[in-house]
Amino acid sequence: MLYQFYEMNHAAIAPWRQLAESGLAFWDNASNPMGQTSLGRASSATLSMFERLTRRYGKPAFGIGETVVKGKMVAVHQEVIWQKPFCQLLHFRKDDKAAANQPKVLVVAPMSGHYATLLRSTVEAMLPEHDVYVTDWVDARQVPLHQGHFDLDDYTDYLIEMLHHLGEPAHVMAVCQPSVPVLAAVALMSERQDRLVPASMILMGGPIDTRRNPTAVNKMASGKDIDWFRNNAVMTVPFPLPGMGRQVYPGFLQLTGFMTMNLDRHMSAHRELFWHLLEGDGDSADRHKDFYDEYLSVMDLTSEFYLQTVDRVFIHHDWPNGTYAYRGTALSPASITTTALLTIEGERDDISGVGQTEAAHDLVVNVAKAKKRHYLQLGVGHYGVFSGSRFRTEVMPVLSGFIAEQVT
Repeated sequence: MLYQFYEMNHAAIAPWRQLAESGLAFWDNASNPMGQTSLGRASSATLSMFERLTRRYGKPAFGIGETVVKGKMVAVHQEVIWQKPFCQLLHFRKDDKAAANQPKVLVVAPMSGHYATLLRSTVEAMLPEHDVYVTDWVDARQVPLHQGHFDLDDYTDYLIEMLHHLGEPAHVMAVCQPSVPVLAAVALMSERQDRLVPASMILMGGPIDTRRNPTAVNKMASGKDIDWFRNNAVMTVPFPLPGMGRQVYPGFLQLTGFMTMNLDRHMSAHRELFWHLLEGDGDSADRHKDFYDEYLSVMDLTSEFYLQTVDRVFIHHDWPNGTYAYRGTALSPASITTTALLTIEGERDDISGVGQTEAAHDLVVNVAKAKKRHYLQLGVGHYGVFSGSRFRTEVMPVLSGFIAEQVT
């Protein structure tokens, strides 16, 4: 019933949001002489906060139209080149000879509540030197029931199909949660002696062994059995959404969990936004809006994928225990022999603790030492592993250099 109540609440508050939007149009109108008075700014700030706090945040756009390649500005075209019910593969194509023969990199975005656009700055940083492809996961509540289910093994199948679609041994980069299925996909391809097994595998802030330096997220998951999650986190998509009847882990529930973990910080940020609006500090307000427009945009996950991930990764620790299986058959990372491995972690990561991603090196034992590397980025948390100034200036050179070594 909680999901139905959530939808009913949005419907009930819709007229009030329309009134707020009308009020904003009045107070923010450049021709309104009262707009810049104390009353005008206070009214606009109040209405803006109400509108943002009651809005349904839709899927953001990447909005990347250009990049610089070898000192030259080059146009970027976002194209869908592969598609299935629960995911589409985006290619950020560059029309210029300077970008020819760049290494292909499949960036696997986390399917953990937020959209792939969370990696916008990651993609922007990679475009100058790489041919970038990104997994764009679909909100489960938008997928009709007749399209079937989607679990952790289906995720692995999707990744292998995408790598085959690229047509040559590419480089695969997993950000956070996908580290688990990416490792499974590469191990499975290696066992099958697939000629398109990736040239390199880059795992960033991923939960390979959540027993190492467990975070609050890890402790919460390991302290309960799978039935608790099934009874408390899984809900049914209500009418009239396209996926009505599908069992999901709702995005709004996951967002609530993340927000409450750092509630004081989020409340302070919104108080600051109000004062920025009141003072007319547009630049500071815009930076806040840009961040929260992305952060508050969430998607539902299929219950089967969510519950399998919790059970196999956070409760039973299948990878480090050697019990990880694909469709009932055990997988061994020891089968990986040619794919280079780079793991990247953040010193202050409060989601995937230090050592959880590095654990992959203890599993991928048959890759030459020269083709394996671990990098710890000092002074950053989870998001700093793949975005922000230190990612661009310190992590990105490591990542690019590692890929270049495998190409040569």
